[in-house]
Amino acid sequence: MQSKSDGLKIGLALGSGSARGWSHIGVIHALAEQGIEPDIITGCSIGALVGAAHAKGELDKLEEWVRQLRWKEIVDLMDISYLGGGFLKGDKLMQFLMKKTKDIDIEDLDIPFGAVTTDLDSGREIWLQNGSLMDAVRASIALPGLFTPVEREGRWHVDGGLVNPVPVSLCRAMGAEIVIAVNLNGDVVGKHRRERDRKIENSRKAESEAEMQLWDKFIGQFKNSVQNKKEEWLNELLGSNKDMPGMFEILAGSINIMQDRITRSRMAGDPAEIMLSPRLAHINMMEFDRADEVIEEGRASVKRFQSVLDDLLQNQ
Repeated sequence: MQSKSDGLKIGLALGSGSARGWSHIGVIHALAEQGIEPDIITGCSIGALVGAAHAKGELDKLEEWVRQLRWKEIVDLMDISYLGGGFLKGDKLMQFLMKKTKDIDIEDLDIPFGAVTTDLDSGREIWLQNGSLMDAVRASIALPGLFTPVEREGRWHVDGGLVNPVPVSLCRAMGAEIVIAVNLNGDVVGKHRRERDRKIENSRKAESEAEMQLWDKFIGQFKNSVQNKKEEWLNELLGSNKDMPGMFEILAGSINIMQDRITRSRMAGDPAEIMLSPRLAHINMMEFDRADEVIEEGRASVKRFQSVLDDLLQNQ
């Protein structure tokens, strides 16, 4: 399909955001329906996973899987690591993905692709543009505290969201003349303050029903697979105290704040031509089983900018 940009290279920068990242699927489909196909794709964390699938021509396959994903399957893919630098090893997830698709070198993809990671030793931003696609994705999603870091070419890599949550700069470095960026954290900061205010208004009721369902499901599944002695530790991890957030919630909230601030700073110096911000504050870090509504919000975020997209691309 021809782009509306008359030959100008369009870059798509897909940001980090855990379960909110399924919205990238909706964004890509909605852009395609308007005749906008990216010439370059960059991704950070979950954005790297979705971007890699599209660059490989397998976005529909990924969408079919995530729309059918249920909580039990999510838990089954979690391999607990008590001493490995993160709560989860990530090996089961990558083995599962390898069953679904063959690995490929990044330089052999149909669409030029780059993933962002962070060098754990130096704190430098690393751009992965060659070698194993699966290795690059695994390195980019290595969220500190959740997934163990990945060794690649003598470096320990962690989630690229620590340094560049929405990789516009990589898009431009790869030759993009117009960059469409997707920020998944734009409305997340302040979420817990808003929820706390609602609790006060509702006579200090428990946390929202959606969040409690998430933790209940998480705890219920893990209680069957973790030793009984670990139950108390797990409750603390996930948050069984209605007045205090669990470790995951604290980790996610802290990372959201950090990534929002980094994104604002980097966008001030190198703004994208179009910044899409799906409204996903109600989606928690691990709610990967809510793909249907998250994908549809990705579509909706494009529709909200349809006139802007038309004007920008037709005037170039």
